[in-house]
Order: sequence, then C-alpha cells, then structure tokens
Amino acid sequence: MSWSSSGIVAGLTAASLAGVGFLGYQAAANIPDTLKPKKPNAGAPAHKQRQNPLALPEKSGTGERVVYAPADRRVWLVEQKPKQQEKVIRTFPVMPSTLSPMPGAYAVTSRTGAVTGSDGVSVEHVVRFTTIENVAIGFSAALDDTMAKPDRTLKTGGVRMKRVDGKAMWKFATVGTRVVVVP
Repeated sequence: MSWSSSGIVAGLTAASLAGVGFLGYQAAANIPDTLKPKKPNAGAPAHKQRQNPLALPEKSGTGERVVYAPADRRVWLVEQKPKQQEKVIRTFPVMPSTLSPMPGAYAVTSRTGAVTGSDGVSVEHVVRFTTIENVAIGFSAALDDTMAKPDRTLKTGGVRMKRVDGKAMWKFATVGTRVVVVP
C-alpha cells in the first residue's frame, strides 16, 4: 500500500495534536497549588452585600435616572427637580433577564406599550435601553403579573417587574432618560 503525501501529513498532524494534548494534560495536572485559581466559597454571596439593600447604591450617578442593580434584583427611580436634592421616588424588585448589560450609563432608546417578549411572554410598558447579541434589553411587566426566572437556555432581554411597578417605570422613563447599571 502506498502512502500519499496528504496521508503522511494527516498522520503527522494527528500524532502532533495527540502529543500536544498529552503534554497539556500533564501540565494542567501538575500546576502548583499557589498558581491554581481560587474556588469561590460556596457559602459566600456572589456579590458584596450592601448594608441596606433598599438604599440607593453608591456611585450610581447623579440627577434624574433609573438605577438598575442586577445582582440585587432591584431598580430605583431617582427624581431631581430644579434647585432640589435628588430623591428616590420608588424602588422595587425585578427579575433580571438572561443577558445582563455591563455596568455603566445608558439611555432609554425606545418604548412599546405592549408586545411579546423575547421569551414569548406577553408584556406591557416596555422600556428599552440597550442591545446585547442582537437582543433588546429593557424593563417590562408580564401581563399575568409574574416575575418568573427566565429560561437560562434562551437569550432574553426582559427585566421583569410587577405591573404596578411597570406603570411607574413607563411614566418615569421616557426616551432619553438615563439608566445607570451598577454591579
């Protein structure tokens, strides 16, 4: 049986890949403990707990804005009238979507009265402020008034809230309103 040059190259490539894989396995198995990544403590919270989880987060900006803390599953509506101090006019719990925006400042880009969400749920008072992986991210309230955890196998962008909170968000967050996402 004769070997063609492409057969020889394929054989050498396969042997090389097997060798590199074996050496990589050996290297990973022999990493000193001082260089291994630290495993999180199973009992520790995923983020630093704040003293008062209902209080407006520090470093959430100034002026009129919506403040969204995905880790705390909470939103604050912050009002500032001329010549007055800013004031939290409402805070409420939310259920984050499977896609979460990076911390930073955004602005409300669009609003829709009623639509079907990216998870197939009928929603109202949709207030969008960014897009991730071609999925619109925004606040909304399910018509059935639930805040179920989203299906982690789907790319969803709806940050869900109760309908009464959705009405307050709709009234407060018009196009252009700042949305500050905090860690």
